[in-house]
Amino acid sequence: MNATASAVLLTAPAAVPLLVAGAYALPGLRTRSTAAAFAAELTEARQRASTQGAVLVADAPQPSQVPERHGWDWAGLVSPAVILTCASLLAAGIVEHGPTTAYSGLLRADALTTWMLLVVGAVALIACGSSPAYLAGERAAQRASDQTGWRYHVLVQAFLAAMCLAVVTANLGVLWVAIEATTIVTAFLVGHRRTRTSVEAAWKYVVICSAGIALAFLGTVLIYYAARQAGIAEAWALDWPTLVARADRLDPAVTRLGITLIVLGFGAKAGLIPLHAWLPDAHSQAPAPVSALMSGVLLSVAFAAILRYRVVADAALGVGFIRALLAGIALLTLALAAGLLLAQRDYKRMLAYSSMEHMSLIALAAAIGSPLALSAALLHIAGHGLAKSVAFCTSGRILQLTGTARIGRVRGLLARAPATAGAFGLAVVALMAFPPFSLFASELGIVRAGFTAGPGLGWVTAAALLLVLVAFAALAARTARMLLGPGTGTPAEDRPSAAWPLWLGLAACAALGITLGPLTDLLHAAAQAIGG
Repeated sequence: MNATASAVLLTAPAAVPLLVAGAYALPGLRTRSTAAAFAAELTEARQRASTQGAVLVADAPQPSQVPERHGWDWAGLVSPAVILTCASLLAAGIVEHGPTTAYSGLLRADALTTWMLLVVGAVALIACGSSPAYLAGERAAQRASDQTGWRYHVLVQAFLAAMCLAVVTANLGVLWVAIEATTIVTAFLVGHRRTRTSVEAAWKYVVICSAGIALAFLGTVLIYYAARQAGIAEAWALDWPTLVARADRLDPAVTRLGITLIVLGFGAKAGLIPLHAWLPDAHSQAPAPVSALMSGVLLSVAFAAILRYRVVADAALGVGFIRALLAGIALLTLALAAGLLLAQRDYKRMLAYSSMEHMSLIALAAAIGSPLALSAALLHIAGHGLAKSVAFCTSGRILQLTGTARIGRVRGLLARAPATAGAFGLAVVALMAFPPFSLFASELGIVRAGFTAGPGLGWVTAAALLLVLVAFAALAARTARMLLGPGTGTPAEDRPSAAWPLWLGLAACAALGITLGPLTDLLHAAAQAIGG
Protein backbone atom coordinates (compact mmCIF):
# COMPACT_ATOMS: atom_id res chain seq x y z
CA MET A 1 0.00 0.00 0.00
CA ASN A 2 1.60 3.29 -1.08
CA ALA A 3 1.98 6.32 1.16
CA THR A 4 -0.81 8.34 -0.44
CA ALA A 5 -3.34 5.53 -0.15
CA SER A 6 -2.36 4.95 3.49
CA ALA A 7 -2.74 8.63 4.30
CA VAL A 8 -6.20 8.78 2.70
CA LEU A 9 -7.45 5.61 4.39
CA LEU A 10 -6.15 6.69 7.79
CA THR A 11 -7.42 10.26 7.53
CA ALA A 12 -10.87 9.68 6.03
CA PRO A 13 -12.50 7.91 9.06
CA ALA A 14 -11.97 11.02 11.20
CA ALA A 15 -12.11 13.68 8.48
CA VAL A 16 -15.32 12.65 6.72
CA PRO A 17 -17.51 12.82 9.87
CA LEU A 18 -16.14 16.32 10.48
CA LEU A 19 -17.03 17.29 6.91
CA VAL A 20 -20.53 15.89 7.36
CA ALA A 21 -20.84 17.82 10.64
CA GLY A 22 -19.77 20.96 8.79
CA ALA A 23 -22.38 20.30 6.12
CA TYR A 24 -25.07 20.04 8.78
CA ALA A 25 -23.83 23.31 10.25
CA LEU A 26 -24.19 25.24 7.00
CA PRO A 27 -26.77 28.05 7.23
CA GLY A 28 -28.89 26.45 4.53
CA LEU A 29 -29.44 23.36 6.68
CA ARG A 30 -30.34 25.39 9.74
CA THR A 31 -33.45 26.92 8.26
CA ARG A 32 -36.76 25.96 9.75
CA SER A 33 -38.99 23.50 7.98
CA THR A 34 -41.64 24.79 5.61
CA ALA A 35 -44.38 23.87 8.03
CA ALA A 36 -42.72 25.72 10.89
CA ALA A 37 -42.33 28.77 8.68
CA PHE A 38 -46.02 28.68 7.81
CA ALA A 39 -46.87 28.35 11.51
CA ALA A 40 -44.80 31.42 12.33
CA GLU A 41 -46.44 33.37 9.50
CA LEU A 42 -49.89 32.37 10.66
CA THR A 43 -49.17 33.38 14.25
CA GLU A 44 -47.85 36.74 13.12
CA ALA A 45 -50.90 37.28 10.92
CA ARG A 46 -53.25 36.52 13.79
CA GLN A 47 -51.48 38.97 16.04
CA ARG A 48 -51.63 41.65 13.35
CA ALA A 49 -55.30 40.98 12.76
CA SER A 50 -56.19 41.24 16.43
CA THR A 51 -54.29 44.52 16.67
CA GLN A 52 -55.76 46.10 13.52
CA GLY A 53 -59.21 44.59 13.76
CA ALA A 54 -58.79 42.78 10.47
CA VAL A 55 -60.31 39.42 9.59
CA LEU A 56 -58.13 36.51 8.58
CA VAL A 57 -58.97 35.01 5.22
CA ALA A 58 -60.57 31.62 5.46
CA ASP A 59 -58.16 29.96 3.10
CA ALA A 60 -55.00 30.94 4.97
CA PRO A 61 -52.46 28.13 4.70
CA GLN A 62 -52.35 25.83 7.74
CA PRO A 63 -49.12 24.22 8.96
CA SER A 64 -50.66 20.75 8.88
CA GLN A 65 -51.30 21.13 5.17
CA VAL A 66 -47.57 21.41 4.39
CA PRO A 67 -45.70 18.10 4.53
CA GLU A 68 -42.43 18.08 6.44
CA ARG A 69 -39.45 16.46 4.80
CA HIS A 70 -36.28 15.63 6.66
CA GLY A 71 -34.30 13.73 4.04
CA TRP A 72 -31.13 15.32 5.37
CA ASP A 73 -31.47 13.09 8.45
CA TRP A 74 -30.15 10.27 6.26
CA ALA A 75 -26.97 12.15 5.29
CA GLY A 76 -25.38 10.93 8.50
CA LEU A 77 -25.04 7.47 6.94
CA VAL A 78 -22.19 8.77 4.80
CA SER A 79 -19.78 8.63 7.75
CA PRO A 80 -20.30 4.97 8.77
CA ALA A 81 -20.16 3.97 5.09
CA VAL A 82 -16.76 5.68 4.72
CA ILE A 83 -15.47 4.24 8.02
CA LEU A 84 -16.44 0.70 7.01
CA THR A 85 -14.96 1.12 3.52
CA CYS A 86 -11.64 2.43 4.85
CA ALA A 87 -11.49 -0.28 7.51
CA SER A 88 -12.12 -3.00 4.92
CA LEU A 89 -9.39 -1.71 2.61
CA LEU A 90 -6.96 -1.33 5.51
CA ALA A 91 -7.76 -4.86 6.70
CA ALA A 92 -6.91 -6.33 3.32
CA GLY A 93 -3.55 -4.55 3.26
CA ILE A 94 -2.63 -5.19 6.91
CA VAL A 95 -3.29 -8.93 6.80
CA GLU A 96 -1.06 -9.18 3.75
CA HIS A 97 1.65 -6.55 4.37
CA GLY A 98 1.47 -5.59 8.06
CA PRO A 99 0.86 -2.22 9.75
CA THR A 100 0.80 1.01 7.74
CA THR A 101 1.53 4.58 8.85
CA ALA A 102 0.99 8.15 7.69
CA TYR A 103 2.17 11.66 8.66
CA SER A 104 5.52 10.50 10.04
CA GLY A 105 3.93 7.84 12.20
CA LEU A 106 1.30 10.07 13.82
CA LEU A 107 -1.44 7.87 12.36
CA ARG A 108 -0.95 4.13 12.27
CA ALA A 109 -3.15 1.19 11.42
CA ASP A 110 -2.44 -2.30 12.67
CA ALA A 111 -4.88 -5.19 13.02
CA LEU A 112 -6.33 -3.83 16.29
CA THR A 113 -6.92 -0.43 14.68
CA THR A 114 -8.73 -2.01 11.77
CA TRP A 115 -10.85 -4.26 14.00
CA MET A 116 -11.93 -1.30 16.11
CA LEU A 117 -12.71 0.77 13.01
CA LEU A 118 -14.95 -2.03 11.76
CA VAL A 119 -16.77 -2.07 15.11
CA VAL A 120 -17.14 1.73 15.15
CA GLY A 121 -18.44 1.74 11.58
CA ALA A 122 -20.91 -1.10 12.16
CA VAL A 123 -22.38 0.39 15.34
CA ALA A 124 -22.47 3.86 13.75
CA LEU A 125 -24.40 2.38 10.81
CA ILE A 126 -27.05 1.05 13.21
CA ALA A 127 -27.21 4.28 15.24
CA CYS A 128 -27.22 6.67 12.28
CA GLY A 129 -29.69 4.45 10.43
CA SER A 130 -32.03 4.55 13.43
CA SER A 131 -31.69 8.30 13.97
CA PRO A 132 -34.23 9.50 11.34
CA ALA A 133 -37.05 7.40 12.84
CA TYR A 134 -36.06 8.42 16.36
CA LEU A 135 -36.00 12.12 15.49
CA ALA A 136 -39.31 11.80 13.64
CA GLY A 137 -40.87 10.39 16.80
CA GLU A 138 -39.41 13.21 18.89
CA ARG A 139 -40.75 15.82 16.47
CA ALA A 140 -44.17 14.20 16.45
CA ALA A 141 -44.24 14.40 20.25
CA GLN A 142 -43.04 18.04 20.03
CA ARG A 143 -39.91 17.23 22.03
CA ALA A 144 -37.62 18.24 19.16
CA SER A 145 -37.49 20.78 16.37
CA ASP A 146 -35.47 21.04 13.19
CA GLN A 147 -32.90 23.13 15.04
CA THR A 148 -32.40 20.51 17.74
CA GLY A 149 -32.24 17.85 15.02
CA TRP A 150 -29.51 19.80 13.27
CA ARG A 151 -27.57 20.17 16.54
CA TYR A 152 -27.97 16.45 17.21
CA HIS A 153 -26.45 15.49 13.84
CA VAL A 154 -23.50 17.89 14.21
CA LEU A 155 -22.63 16.47 17.63
CA VAL A 156 -23.04 12.82 16.56
CA GLN A 157 -20.72 13.32 13.59
CA ALA A 158 -18.14 15.06 15.79
CA PHE A 159 -18.45 12.16 18.23
CA LEU A 160 -17.67 9.67 15.46
CA ALA A 161 -14.68 11.73 14.34
CA ALA A 162 -13.21 11.79 17.86
CA MET A 163 -13.61 8.04 18.31
CA CYS A 164 -12.00 7.29 14.95
CA LEU A 165 -9.07 9.57 15.76
CA ALA A 166 -8.59 7.74 19.07
CA VAL A 167 -8.44 4.47 17.16
CA VAL A 168 -6.09 5.43 14.30
CA THR A 169 -3.49 7.49 16.15
CA ALA A 170 -0.20 5.95 17.25
CA ASN A 171 0.64 8.83 19.58
CA LEU A 172 -0.62 8.26 23.12
CA GLY A 173 -0.93 11.99 23.72
CA VAL A 174 -3.25 12.40 20.73
CA LEU A 175 -5.13 9.34 21.99
CA TRP A 176 -5.78 11.14 25.28
CA VAL A 177 -6.92 14.29 23.45
CA ALA A 178 -9.33 12.29 21.27
CA ILE A 179 -10.92 10.51 24.23
CA GLU A 180 -11.25 13.81 26.07
CA ALA A 181 -12.97 15.22 22.96
CA THR A 182 -15.55 12.45 23.17
CA THR A 183 -16.35 13.62 26.70
CA ILE A 184 -16.96 17.20 25.58
CA VAL A 185 -19.14 16.26 22.61
CA THR A 186 -21.22 13.59 24.33
CA ALA A 187 -21.91 15.85 27.33
CA PHE A 188 -24.07 18.00 25.04
CA LEU A 189 -25.71 14.89 23.61
CA VAL A 190 -26.58 13.52 27.06
CA GLY A 191 -28.32 16.79 27.88
CA HIS A 192 -29.89 17.02 24.42
CA ARG A 193 -33.51 17.04 25.64
CA ARG A 194 -32.74 19.82 28.16
CA THR A 195 -34.89 18.36 30.90
CA ARG A 196 -33.79 18.68 34.50
CA THR A 197 -32.90 14.98 34.66
CA SER A 198 -30.90 15.00 31.42
CA VAL A 199 -28.97 18.15 32.34
CA GLU A 200 -28.17 16.65 35.75
CA ALA A 201 -26.95 13.46 34.05
CA ALA A 202 -24.80 15.53 31.67
CA TRP A 203 -23.13 17.38 34.53
CA LYS A 204 -22.55 14.15 36.41
CA TYR A 205 -21.02 12.67 33.26
CA VAL A 206 -18.72 15.67 32.78
CA VAL A 207 -17.53 15.78 36.39
CA ILE A 208 -16.83 12.05 36.79
CA CYS A 209 -15.31 11.50 33.35
CA SER A 210 -13.20 14.65 33.67
CA ALA A 211 -11.81 13.25 36.90
CA GLY A 212 -11.02 10.02 35.09
CA ILE A 213 -9.46 11.80 32.14
CA ALA A 214 -7.37 13.88 34.55
CA LEU A 215 -6.01 10.65 36.05
CA ALA A 216 -5.28 9.35 32.57
CA PHE A 217 -3.47 12.61 31.77
CA LEU A 218 -1.26 12.28 34.85
CA GLY A 219 -0.52 8.69 33.87
CA THR A 220 0.37 9.75 30.33
CA VAL A 221 2.73 12.43 31.69
CA LEU A 222 4.44 9.83 33.90
CA ILE A 223 4.90 7.45 30.97
CA TYR A 224 6.35 10.35 28.96
CA TYR A 225 8.73 11.12 31.83
CA ALA A 226 9.81 7.48 32.05
CA ALA A 227 10.38 7.39 28.30
CA ARG A 228 12.52 10.54 28.34
CA GLN A 229 14.55 9.16 31.26
CA ALA A 230 15.08 5.99 29.23
CA GLY A 231 16.67 8.02 26.44
CA ILE A 232 13.77 8.08 23.99
CA ALA A 233 13.69 11.24 21.91
CA GLU A 234 11.08 13.86 22.76
CA ALA A 235 9.22 13.43 19.45
CA TRP A 236 8.84 9.67 20.01
CA ALA A 237 8.37 9.50 23.77
CA LEU A 238 4.62 8.84 23.41
CA ASP A 239 4.79 6.86 20.18
CA TRP A 240 3.23 3.49 20.94
CA PRO A 241 5.47 1.26 18.72
CA THR A 242 8.58 2.99 20.10
CA LEU A 243 7.43 2.52 23.70
CA VAL A 244 6.68 -1.16 23.08
CA ALA A 245 10.12 -1.70 21.52
CA ARG A 246 11.96 0.01 24.41
CA ALA A 247 9.63 -0.73 27.32
CA ASP A 248 12.31 -2.74 29.13
CA ARG A 249 14.26 0.51 29.65
CA LEU A 250 11.42 2.31 31.45
CA ASP A 251 11.74 2.97 35.18
CA PRO A 252 9.55 0.32 36.88
CA ALA A 253 8.33 2.50 39.76
CA VAL A 254 7.29 5.42 37.55
CA THR A 255 5.76 3.09 34.97
CA ARG A 256 3.79 1.21 37.62
CA LEU A 257 2.24 4.42 38.95
CA GLY A 258 1.57 5.72 35.44
CA ILE A 259 -0.12 2.52 34.30
CA THR A 260 -2.29 2.43 37.43
CA LEU A 261 -3.52 5.98 36.82
CA ILE A 262 -4.13 5.23 33.14
CA VAL A 263 -6.16 2.10 33.87
CA LEU A 264 -8.27 3.96 36.44
CA GLY A 265 -8.64 6.99 34.18
CA PHE A 266 -9.54 5.31 30.91
CA GLY A 267 -11.45 2.72 32.94
CA ALA A 268 -13.82 5.54 33.91
CA LYS A 269 -14.69 6.01 30.23
CA ALA A 270 -14.99 2.23 29.87
CA GLY A 271 -17.54 1.97 32.69
CA LEU A 272 -15.25 0.22 35.18
CA ILE A 273 -15.11 0.94 38.90
CA PRO A 274 -14.41 3.13 40.80
CA LEU A 275 -15.46 5.97 38.41
CA HIS A 276 -18.43 4.22 36.86
CA ALA A 277 -21.35 6.16 38.38
CA TRP A 278 -21.90 8.36 35.32
CA LEU A 279 -22.79 5.45 33.05
CA PRO A 280 -26.39 4.53 34.03
CA ASP A 281 -27.50 8.17 34.24
CA ALA A 282 -25.91 9.22 30.95
CA HIS A 283 -27.08 6.19 29.00
CA SER A 284 -30.62 6.45 30.30
CA GLN A 285 -30.97 10.17 29.48
CA ALA A 286 -29.15 10.40 26.14
CA PRO A 287 -31.10 9.99 22.89
CA ALA A 288 -31.42 6.28 22.09
CA PRO A 289 -29.00 6.25 19.08
CA VAL A 290 -26.45 8.18 21.16
CA SER A 291 -26.78 5.63 23.97
CA ALA A 292 -26.14 2.97 21.31
CA LEU A 293 -22.91 4.70 20.28
CA MET A 294 -21.77 5.33 23.84
CA SER A 295 -22.42 1.80 25.05
CA GLY A 296 -21.61 0.04 21.79
CA VAL A 297 -18.27 1.66 20.94
CA LEU A 298 -17.23 4.51 23.25
CA LEU A 299 -16.67 2.10 26.14
CA SER A 300 -14.72 -0.22 23.84
CA VAL A 301 -12.61 2.57 22.34
CA ALA A 302 -11.61 3.63 25.85
CA PHE A 303 -10.74 0.05 26.74
CA ALA A 304 -8.74 -0.30 23.51
CA ALA A 305 -6.50 2.43 24.94
CA ILE A 306 -5.99 0.27 28.04
CA LEU A 307 -5.12 -2.68 25.77
CA ARG A 308 -2.41 -0.55 24.14
CA TYR A 309 -0.90 0.37 27.50
CA ARG A 310 -1.17 -3.22 28.66
CA VAL A 311 1.47 -4.23 26.09
CA VAL A 312 3.84 -1.58 27.44
CA ALA A 313 3.15 -2.63 31.04
CA ASP A 314 3.79 -6.31 30.35
CA ALA A 315 7.14 -5.53 28.72
CA ALA A 316 8.22 -3.08 31.42
CA LEU A 317 6.83 -4.71 34.58
CA GLY A 318 6.02 -8.30 33.72
CA VAL A 319 2.57 -9.78 33.27
CA GLY A 320 1.72 -10.07 36.95
CA PHE A 321 1.05 -6.40 37.73
CA ILE A 322 -1.47 -5.52 35.02
CA ARG A 323 -3.07 -8.96 35.35
CA ALA A 324 -3.82 -8.48 39.05
CA LEU A 325 -5.04 -4.91 38.51
CA LEU A 326 -7.40 -5.76 35.64
CA ALA A 327 -8.68 -8.96 37.26
CA GLY A 328 -9.55 -7.15 40.50
CA ILE A 329 -11.31 -4.30 38.69
CA ALA A 330 -13.17 -6.75 36.44
CA LEU A 331 -14.47 -8.86 39.31
CA LEU A 332 -15.58 -5.88 41.40
CA THR A 333 -17.31 -4.24 38.43
CA LEU A 334 -19.07 -7.46 37.55
CA ALA A 335 -20.27 -7.96 41.13
CA LEU A 336 -21.63 -4.41 41.28
CA ALA A 337 -23.36 -4.70 37.90
CA ALA A 338 -24.99 -8.02 38.78
CA GLY A 339 -26.28 -6.66 42.09
CA LEU A 340 -27.69 -3.51 40.52
CA LEU A 341 -29.34 -5.48 37.71
CA LEU A 342 -31.27 -7.45 40.32
CA ALA A 343 -32.76 -4.25 41.74
CA GLN A 344 -33.28 -2.40 38.46
CA ARG A 345 -36.71 -1.02 37.50
CA ASP A 346 -35.72 1.14 34.48
CA TYR A 347 -35.03 -0.70 31.23
CA LYS A 348 -32.55 1.86 29.84
CA ARG A 349 -30.58 1.77 33.08
CA MET A 350 -30.83 -2.02 32.94
CA LEU A 351 -29.06 -1.94 29.57
CA ALA A 352 -26.44 0.44 31.00
CA TYR A 353 -25.61 -1.93 33.86
CA SER A 354 -25.48 -4.74 31.31
CA SER A 355 -22.74 -2.74 29.56
CA MET A 356 -20.76 -2.69 32.81
CA GLU A 357 -21.15 -6.47 33.00
CA HIS A 358 -19.81 -6.99 29.50
CA MET A 359 -16.93 -4.52 29.88
CA SER A 360 -15.87 -6.36 33.03
CA LEU A 361 -15.75 -9.61 31.03
CA ILE A 362 -13.55 -7.91 28.43
CA ALA A 363 -11.30 -6.65 31.24
CA LEU A 364 -11.10 -10.18 32.64
CA ALA A 365 -10.06 -11.50 29.24
CA ALA A 366 -7.36 -8.83 29.05
CA ALA A 367 -6.16 -9.87 32.50
CA ILE A 368 -5.86 -13.49 31.37
CA GLY A 369 -3.87 -12.32 28.37
CA SER A 370 -3.56 -15.57 26.41
CA PRO A 371 -4.11 -15.55 22.63
CA LEU A 372 -7.47 -17.26 23.11
CA ALA A 373 -8.55 -14.76 25.77
CA LEU A 374 -7.51 -11.72 23.70
CA SER A 375 -9.23 -13.07 20.59
CA ALA A 376 -12.37 -13.69 22.66
CA ALA A 377 -12.14 -10.16 24.10
CA LEU A 378 -12.02 -8.58 20.65
CA LEU A 379 -14.87 -10.76 19.41
CA HIS A 380 -16.81 -9.78 22.54
CA ILE A 381 -16.23 -6.09 21.78
CA ALA A 382 -17.77 -6.58 18.32
CA GLY A 383 -20.69 -8.72 19.48
CA HIS A 384 -21.52 -6.49 22.42
CA GLY A 385 -21.39 -3.39 20.23
CA LEU A 386 -23.84 -4.84 17.71
CA ALA A 387 -26.28 -6.30 20.24
CA LYS A 388 -26.23 -3.34 22.61
CA SER A 389 -26.73 -0.80 19.85
CA VAL A 390 -29.84 -2.68 18.68
CA ALA A 391 -31.10 -2.91 22.28
CA PHE A 392 -30.70 0.81 22.93
CA CYS A 393 -32.20 1.88 19.61
CA THR A 394 -35.27 -0.29 20.22
CA SER A 395 -35.51 0.98 23.80
CA GLY A 396 -35.88 4.48 22.39
CA ARG A 397 -38.79 3.34 20.25
CA ILE A 398 -40.36 1.59 23.26
CA LEU A 399 -40.05 4.81 25.26
CA GLN A 400 -41.80 6.74 22.49
CA LEU A 401 -44.60 4.16 22.30
CA THR A 402 -45.25 3.76 26.01
CA GLY A 403 -44.13 7.11 27.42
CA THR A 404 -42.30 5.44 30.31
CA ALA A 405 -38.94 3.82 31.01
CA ARG A 406 -40.29 1.91 34.02
CA ILE A 407 -40.20 -1.84 33.54
CA GLY A 408 -43.27 -2.37 35.71
CA ARG A 409 -45.40 -0.14 33.47
CA VAL A 410 -44.55 -1.86 30.18
CA ARG A 411 -46.55 -4.98 29.30
CA GLY A 412 -47.41 -6.99 26.22
CA LEU A 413 -44.99 -5.34 23.80
CA LEU A 414 -45.02 -8.36 21.50
CA ALA A 415 -48.75 -7.93 21.03
CA ARG A 416 -48.59 -4.16 20.60
CA ALA A 417 -45.46 -3.71 18.44
CA PRO A 418 -44.18 -7.10 17.25
CA ALA A 419 -41.23 -5.86 15.19
CA THR A 420 -39.86 -3.51 17.86
CA ALA A 421 -40.45 -6.00 20.67
CA GLY A 422 -38.94 -8.83 18.64
CA ALA A 423 -35.78 -6.85 17.91
CA PHE A 424 -35.47 -5.83 21.57
CA GLY A 425 -36.03 -9.39 22.77
CA LEU A 426 -33.47 -10.85 20.36
CA ALA A 427 -30.94 -8.17 21.32
CA VAL A 428 -31.32 -9.09 25.00
CA VAL A 429 -31.06 -12.78 24.08
CA ALA A 430 -27.77 -11.95 22.33
CA LEU A 431 -26.57 -10.03 25.41
CA MET A 432 -27.37 -13.09 27.53
CA ALA A 433 -24.93 -15.01 25.28
CA PHE A 434 -27.33 -17.45 23.67
CA PRO A 435 -26.19 -19.13 20.46
CA PRO A 436 -25.95 -18.45 17.58
CA PHE A 437 -24.95 -14.92 18.59
CA SER A 438 -21.24 -14.14 18.82
CA LEU A 439 -21.35 -13.34 22.54
CA PHE A 440 -21.86 -17.06 23.19
CA ALA A 441 -18.60 -17.91 21.41
CA SER A 442 -16.67 -15.04 23.01
CA GLU A 443 -17.84 -15.77 26.57
CA LEU A 444 -17.09 -19.45 26.06
CA GLY A 445 -13.60 -18.50 24.89
CA ILE A 446 -13.02 -16.26 27.92
CA VAL A 447 -14.15 -19.00 30.32
CA ARG A 448 -11.97 -21.64 28.64
CA ALA A 449 -8.96 -19.33 28.69
CA GLY A 450 -9.54 -18.48 32.34
CA PHE A 451 -9.75 -22.08 33.53
CA THR A 452 -6.57 -23.03 31.62
CA ALA A 453 -4.55 -20.01 32.84
CA GLY A 454 -3.77 -21.39 36.28
CA PRO A 455 -5.50 -21.86 39.65
CA GLY A 456 -5.55 -18.16 40.60
CA LEU A 457 -7.32 -16.99 37.45
CA GLY A 458 -9.40 -20.17 37.46
CA TRP A 459 -11.03 -19.13 40.75
CA VAL A 460 -11.55 -15.59 39.45
CA THR A 461 -13.18 -16.99 36.31
CA ALA A 462 -15.44 -19.25 38.37
CA ALA A 463 -16.60 -16.30 40.49
CA ALA A 464 -17.17 -14.25 37.34
CA LEU A 465 -19.24 -17.06 35.83
CA LEU A 466 -21.52 -17.14 38.87
CA LEU A 467 -22.03 -13.39 38.69
CA VAL A 468 -22.80 -13.64 34.98
CA LEU A 469 -25.53 -16.15 35.79
CA VAL A 470 -27.03 -13.66 38.26
CA ALA A 471 -27.03 -10.95 35.59
CA PHE A 472 -28.52 -13.46 33.13
CA ALA A 473 -31.43 -14.17 35.46
CA ALA A 474 -32.08 -10.47 36.07
CA LEU A 475 -32.11 -9.62 32.35
CA ALA A 476 -34.31 -12.60 31.47
CA ALA A 477 -36.92 -11.88 34.14
CA ARG A 478 -37.26 -8.19 33.39
CA THR A 479 -37.30 -8.56 29.62
CA ALA A 480 -39.93 -11.30 29.75
CA ARG A 481 -42.07 -9.08 31.95
CA MET A 482 -41.95 -6.31 29.34
CA LEU A 483 -42.58 -8.44 26.26
CA LEU A 484 -45.17 -10.98 27.36
CA GLY A 485 -48.78 -10.61 28.39
CA PRO A 486 -51.79 -8.91 26.79
CA GLY A 487 -51.06 -5.78 24.84
CA THR A 488 -52.22 -2.42 26.16
CA GLY A 489 -52.68 0.75 24.15
CA THR A 490 -52.99 1.28 20.43
CA PRO A 491 -51.12 -1.25 18.27
CA ALA A 492 -48.16 0.36 16.55
CA GLU A 493 -45.72 -0.83 13.95
CA ASP A 494 -42.54 0.62 12.54
CA ARG A 495 -41.91 1.34 8.92
CA PRO A 496 -39.24 -0.72 7.11
CA SER A 497 -36.97 2.35 7.08
CA ALA A 498 -36.91 2.23 10.89
CA ALA A 499 -36.46 -1.52 11.25
CA TRP A 500 -33.69 -2.37 8.78
CA PRO A 501 -30.74 -1.14 10.94
CA LEU A 502 -31.94 -3.26 13.86
CA TRP A 503 -32.32 -6.49 11.93
CA LEU A 504 -29.04 -5.85 10.12
CA GLY A 505 -27.25 -5.54 13.46
CA LEU A 506 -28.81 -8.73 14.79
CA ALA A 507 -27.93 -10.59 11.59
CA ALA A 508 -24.31 -9.41 11.81
CA CYS A 509 -24.08 -10.46 15.48
CA ALA A 510 -25.44 -13.91 14.62
CA ALA A 511 -23.14 -14.25 11.61
CA LEU A 512 -20.07 -13.54 13.76
CA GLY A 513 -21.24 -16.28 16.13
CA ILE A 514 -21.42 -18.81 13.32
CA THR A 515 -18.26 -17.96 11.39
CA LEU A 516 -15.77 -15.13 11.17
CA GLY A 517 -15.14 -15.82 7.50
CA PRO A 518 -12.66 -13.30 6.07
CA LEU A 519 -12.26 -11.66 9.49
CA THR A 520 -10.51 -14.72 11.00
CA ASP A 521 -6.98 -13.68 10.06
CA LEU A 522 -7.65 -10.09 11.11
CA LEU A 523 -8.92 -11.16 14.55
CA HIS A 524 -5.91 -13.37 15.18
CA ALA A 525 -3.55 -10.62 14.01
CA ALA A 526 -5.26 -8.10 16.31
CA ALA A 527 -4.91 -10.45 19.28
CA GLN A 528 -1.25 -10.95 18.42
CA ALA A 529 -0.69 -7.17 18.21
CA ILE A 530 -1.77 -6.71 21.84
CA GLY A 531 -0.38 -10.01 23.08
CA GLY A 532 2.93 -8.51 24.08
